[in-house]
Amino acid sequence: MHRKTSNSVKFKKILIAPVLAIAALAGSTGAYANTNPADPSKVIRTAFEAADDGFDMVKTQNFYSGWVSEVIFETLLTYDYLARPAKLVPETAEAMPEISEDGKTYTFHIKKGIYFAPDPAFKGVRRELTAEDYIYTLKRVLDPKNRSPSANFLNGKIVGLDELAAQAQKTGHFDYQTPIAGLQAPDRYTLKVVLNAKDYNFLNVVAYSAFGAMAHEVVDAYGQQSAQHPVGTGPYMLEKYVPRSKIILVANPEYRGFTWDFKSSGDAIDKQIIKDMQGKRMPQVGRVEISIIEENQSRWLAFQGKQIDFDKMPELAALSVLDGDKLKPEYAEQGIQLQRIVDAGITYTVLNMKDPVIGGYTNDKIALRRAIAMVYNNKEEATLLRNGQAVKLESIIAPGVGGYDPKYRSSIDYNPALANKLLDHFGYKRGADGYRTMPDGKPLLLKYTSNQGGINTEISELWKRGLDLIGIRTQFVVSNFADNLKAATSCELMMWGAAWSADYPEAENFMQLLYGPNAGRGNHGCYQSPAFDALYVKAMSLPLGEERNKIYLEMNRQMEADTAWVLNTGRIRSWLVRPWVKGFKKHPILHSDWQYVDVEKH
Repeated sequence: MHRKTSNSVKFKKILIAPVLAIAALAGSTGAYANTNPADPSKVIRTAFEAADDGFDMVKTQNFYSGWVSEVIFETLLTYDYLARPAKLVPETAEAMPEISEDGKTYTFHIKKGIYFAPDPAFKGVRRELTAEDYIYTLKRVLDPKNRSPSANFLNGKIVGLDELAAQAQKTGHFDYQTPIAGLQAPDRYTLKVVLNAKDYNFLNVVAYSAFGAMAHEVVDAYGQQSAQHPVGTGPYMLEKYVPRSKIILVANPEYRGFTWDFKSSGDAIDKQIIKDMQGKRMPQVGRVEISIIEENQSRWLAFQGKQIDFDKMPELAALSVLDGDKLKPEYAEQGIQLQRIVDAGITYTVLNMKDPVIGGYTNDKIALRRAIAMVYNNKEEATLLRNGQAVKLESIIAPGVGGYDPKYRSSIDYNPALANKLLDHFGYKRGADGYRTMPDGKPLLLKYTSNQGGINTEISELWKRGLDLIGIRTQFVVSNFADNLKAATSCELMMWGAAWSADYPEAENFMQLLYGPNAGRGNHGCYQSPAFDALYVKAMSLPLGEERNKIYLEMNRQMEADTAWVLNTGRIRSWLVRPWVKGFKKHPILHSDWQYVDVEKH
């Protein structure tokens, strides 16, 4: 629920506070280092197709929130900009961590002289990043009051952390000052993390945006409004925020900068990127203006009018823009660059296992979900709705992610005739109006929730055509992405059209979305299968590789047996980039490109 009255008052504070912070500190000599090489006259203008949910990544898994947060907060590790497949490299750490022989203890040495962006929360004092900031940030994820959807990344992993969280659950107070054996700072710049058991994805987890360092002074100062007052050590800081409309970032004057020096991964575009960018002090871009434009047509018109510097080509434009996998002459002649990649993500439909109509694990409920899944024509979504800019999804795991098997085929396919027989067999009878009832004679009504904008209207129509074929009446509800995500996190939506992009390049990141203990924290359908959960635990105990990947295939089959999701498509992204943007290369895991590119005068 959003109350307009109180939000309007808070909004005025949100809008002006960061601007005042910059102005106040800019007027005092030596208040900050001003080491950021960014040029204020170089501006990137871009657009998001859905709204963010604020920028406290401990409290959200919103894709667009994460996009912005990547350049405000810094993690210990990040990914090399050009390397493919994705390769971890140090960010605030001096080097990759020292790992003990048993694989349980990680020692990070943090670079000295990294400072948080200026903010009134620091009372005019420059605030250096220390190991304690990462300890604080990691603890916040398991603080019960934060209800973090990312808690599953740390649950059961760090020695003493779960016990501290359990104590907070009992007392209602998380004691951040209580030392634990699993998180130690032997000195100001050394962080030691001790795990309960070896975790083969722990370094990937460390690079996730929810673990970008936050300062306790900022959270203390802004409290529940910390999501609207993000303060980190990254290259940019928030200047203006109009929720669900506009985000403006400016260069963080305390950011130390870096020299562009990435090596080619062998991709054809790398040679030109290196020629354009090698040796430049980064970031070059001093201002990033992000508009929230949910409608594809409006966003496409903005790109055509040169109001956006780069964007994903909407599927609706494919026939007019592309000739196969190349630009048509009228677009190539404008100097527009095209980069086509298969998204390291999936689209799917969540089926709520707690819902009284479609939830449950009895044969009749599984049959109902299976019939629903069998009338969604994901091949038609890929070829017609997305104009060939997608592929039919066969498994939970996205292409390009460790554990993905291109030969795997789902056991559930489009088959309305068989779906009708299945419903007949389990007593879902048709009434005089042609629509089915529950086996006990009560009305059968589905409620499908979709997000605003994009091709969601067309997807709802595709669902309706399929469900009409088997006589199931359906109500379609449209709401914005941020609100839907909140409701789904609490398992409140019966059916929801969702998407997931890889946080790190290994299948665990997708499988955890169906792991029972993650219900209410990313497991949006509250799927709880002892068989699936046992396979998950077994997979986590195995090193990355063939044996672990075999378990992932079994987990796919178990999900299909229970029909916890309906798999939709994997999207092909065609990024269109104006000629004045130099150095752009879309990364499979990182989303923010602004700190790696340059803008020529035009």
